[in-house]
Amino acid sequence: MKVNKYVMIYKEITEQIDQGILNAGDILPSEHDLADLHETSRETVRKALNLLAQNGYIQKIKGKGSVVLNREKMQFPVSGLVSFKELSETLGRETSTVVHEFGLTHPNAYIQKQLRIKEDEEVWRVVRSRKINGEHVILDKDYFIRKSVPLLTKEICEDSIYQYIEGELGLVISYAHKEIVVEPCTEMDQKYLDLNGYEQIVVVKNFVFLDDTTLFQYTESRHRLDKFRFVDFARREK
Repeated sequence: MKVNKYVMIYKEITEQIDQGILNAGDILPSEHDLADLHETSRETVRKALNLLAQNGYIQKIKGKGSVVLNREKMQFPVSGLVSFKELSETLGRETSTVVHEFGLTHPNAYIQKQLRIKEDEEVWRVVRSRKINGEHVILDKDYFIRKSVPLLTKEICEDSIYQYIEGELGLVISYAHKEIVVEPCTEMDQKYLDLNGYEQIVVVKNFVFLDDTTLFQYTESRHRLDKFRFVDFARREK
């Protein structure tokens, strides 16, 4: 059976990536150069590049071209409910937290809806970036209802909020509802993260509950596209 030309180009490039001939961060030749190399049209090359992007081999970055992605992404558990401090202990990489914004505020309409509270209820708003191996690759925007968390400090936010809530306040963090979406990068993402030209970001939205079913936290955890693989374990019910 005859194989389409774009599939042949796709397979050739994936083999070069898998064999280490092409490495993460390398930039592929332009569409024009690839078309000349394979004696085909740019449209055929474009199909091959689109397939590479769909399967996580490359990322098309405006002004750069097609960049080879790191296939060995950090695994991020979807089903677990862990703090970044707890997670960092399993990553085996250099990590740190930077608090960019912190304080008490009255929630806007969006946060009121997420936390199911009224406008006059105060919330702690915390914006932190997470550095892994020297790069800011996660931006966490946390909102805690003050009624549940009466006191919070910047120092606690730099360390572990969950450790403080459970250890000092004696609350039991029980479960969370999570949503995962891909969104365009915002001005805040561009300000606080090392995006390396990426224009989209993976957002994990967490609605976190105490053991008495009280919703006390809403978080948007924004992850750079090329750095993480979100994993879960599923068992078929019988």
